[in-house]
Amino acid sequence: MKIADISNRSWKNGMAKNITFIVTKDCQLACKYCYLVGKNSKERMSWEVAKQAIDYILDHEEDCQEESVVWDFIGGEPFLEIELIDTICDYLKKEMFRRNHHWFDSYRFAFSTNGINYHTDKVQQFIRKNHNHLSIGITIDGTKNKHDLNRIWKGEGERGSYADVVRNIPLWLSQFPQAGTKVTISSADIKYIKDSVLHLFKLGIHEVNINCVFEDVWSEGDDVLFEEQLVLLANAIIDERYYEDYTCSFFDEHIGKPLDITLDNRNWCGAGRMLSVDAAGNFYPCTRFAQYSLRTKKAWTIGNIHDGIDNNKLRPFLTLDRCTQSSQKCINCEVASGCAWCQGENYDAADTATVYQRSTAICKMHKARVRANNYYWNKLYRKLELEGMTKENAEQHIRKFINKPCE
Repeated sequence: MKIADISNRSWKNGMAKNITFIVTKDCQLACKYCYLVGKNSKERMSWEVAKQAIDYILDHEEDCQEESVVWDFIGGEPFLEIELIDTICDYLKKEMFRRNHHWFDSYRFAFSTNGINYHTDKVQQFIRKNHNHLSIGITIDGTKNKHDLNRIWKGEGERGSYADVVRNIPLWLSQFPQAGTKVTISSADIKYIKDSVLHLFKLGIHEVNINCVFEDVWSEGDDVLFEEQLVLLANAIIDERYYEDYTCSFFDEHIGKPLDITLDNRNWCGAGRMLSVDAAGNFYPCTRFAQYSLRTKKAWTIGNIHDGIDNNKLRPFLTLDRCTQSSQKCINCEVASGCAWCQGENYDAADTATVYQRSTAICKMHKARVRANNYYWNKLYRKLELEGMTKENAEQHIRKFINKPCE
């Protein structure tokens, strides 16, 4: 999941249409856990392809009934193509106004960036021009040890990128004080979780969104170490009262419960309701279905800028829900709520070329998170009650912080 995905969910209550431009497949980094296995410096979007994609989408306003839109830009590293992005955004603003499109003045430009080029003149000019309609997340993984373990420079051995990213965090936070970052956990860096989250808080980042990679990379005992780190983190957040001003997505009151499938049979993922376009002008139900995102399967296109969207290729995604892709064991799991999946990873890991087979590689990690999550909330409620709050007041006190609006 991209960092922009997190912040965009809170904007318009997550009901906006998400349209992604894969402007480049190049990146300065070669992050070891990156799901983009086919990054390269050759596939860059041209203005002609971008314009045709925009014209097709805006010409078919009747197919996009959502009241708002998130125009999302990814790579590789999207800010490598800041001049193209600037041209695209200018054109979008003009065309939505000219057409009196229902998205005019109800849109956002979203970016997930490695932060290396954030301070450059062209990026800063773009930010000043579009600030009120921007959502920008810089990925920083935590402490130098954790960040540099995975987020290394391309072609430079094991040289980490922490110093090149952290220098831009103060500028970023001065422009977007409520912005959140996204931390990815892999088997190799579990032991750094607690220190990394606290480090990010101390950098001034108030919203830390974290998830385990969905791929099957987990080793024996990872879940035990994961739970230990989350319990240590829970103690630090509560004992030092970080919960009053900071949030960490690992701790959520709504996860780890049984599901009433008659009330909640939704698909976790938005694939099919989102739209992605690449440098060749192909449309995808999500970026994870483009070839550079897939290890074993062929790309799943749903059309292109010349022929439009083929509804027959899109239809399987519109029928997806929890039951159509989950085993009965998953549906009946006592801690099923909050157990996430990635539709693209489901497809890539499936026995056949299907989107109806759910990958369960993170099952034991989810269960470990639930155990630590229960510990966190029990300890927090006990602390507040000992300080003289009734349970009802403690709940109201906590919700005041966890429901703070995001930028």
